[in-house]
This record gives sequence, structure tokens and C-alpha cells, in this order.
Amino acid sequence: MKKGLIVLIVLGVLAFVLYDWAVGFNNTAVTLEADAKTAWSNVESAYQRRNDLIGNLVKTVQGAADFEKGTLKEVIEARAKATATNIDANNLTPETMAQFQKAQSGLTGALSKLMVVVERYPDLKANQNFLELQSQLEGTENRINVERNRFNQKVNEYDIHTTKFPGKLLAGLFGFKEMARYKADAGSEDAPDVEFDFN
Repeated sequence: MKKGLIVLIVLGVLAFVLYDWAVGFNNTAVTLEADAKTAWSNVESAYQRRNDLIGNLVKTVQGAADFEKGTLKEVIEARAKATATNIDANNLTPETMAQFQKAQSGLTGALSKLMVVVERYPDLKANQNFLELQSQLEGTENRINVERNRFNQKVNEYDIHTTKFPGKLLAGLFGFKEMARYKADAGSEDAPDVEFDFN
């Protein structure tokens, strides 16, 4: 009778320890996943700020009557594509991240082209409203980079927690999956060719 009671007590303690470990793992994973999703929302918020600034920038540039309409049209179209591409934080897969990134890269390219073309318009370059918007855009680009890095850090913490042994065993049971990270644009590892014209 005593042996049976001891076995029951040992089994009860073991069951409690396993239950406590599983609950602790799950709660930590839920918290880390929520932190990563919040960090993604901050990335989207930074991109939204950029899109809002670009709208104001386009209006300012449109005021220059002889400004190249094709370049402006490219920016407007790229902005429309970028704002139309959203990702549900519960669906951060490599495919959806790549789609989002492609739309944002298209806008970045069109915006860069716009800034190069602006160099040919001294009146526009001297416009105080344009200069202020340009400065805010530069700050926003830095903010976007910071938010992407924070997002990747949060995803890293979540992924480490859910893929390290023995937590990996529970992650599958509780439905926690690896999250996609924000990656650099294709070709960004190559240094751009820079040519200076001193004539």
C-alpha cells in the first residue's frame, strides 16, 4: 500500500512539473509571438508614414508645371501598389514578406528616380515645403530601417524559443511555427556604381 502511494505521489509531482513546464513554454511563446507581431505593425506604421509623406511630396512636385510627368506617374503608381500590399501579422510567411518587400522596393526605386530628376529643377530644390518633406522622408527611411531590425530581433527571440530542444517538441503540439524575417532586397549586397562628373 505504501509503495503504491509513493508511486502515485511521484507520478503526481512529475505530472505537475511537466504541466508547469508546458504552460510556461506556451505562455512565453505566446508573449514572444505577440511581441514579433507588434514589431511588424511598427514596420507597417513606418512604411505608412513614408507613403503619407510621398503623397504630400507628389503634390508639391506637381506644382512645378514643367516637371516630367512620366517620373511622377511612376511614383504615384508605385505608391498605389505599395499601399495595396498588406500582410496579416498572423500570416508572416516568406512568400507574403517577399510580396510586401517587392512592392516597397518598387516605391523606393521610383522615389529615388524622382529625387534624381528633381536635381534639374532649381526652383523646386529651393522650395521650403519640398525641402521639409525631403528631410522628413530621409528620417522616415531611417525609422523604417530601425523598425525592420527590431522586428527581426523579436522574430529571432521567438524562433529561438520555439526551435530549441526540448521546446521544439511542444511548439509543434501547440501550433507555433517559425516566423519569416525581413530580408534585404535582392542585389542589395552589391555596391552600387558611383560616377562623379567633375566637368
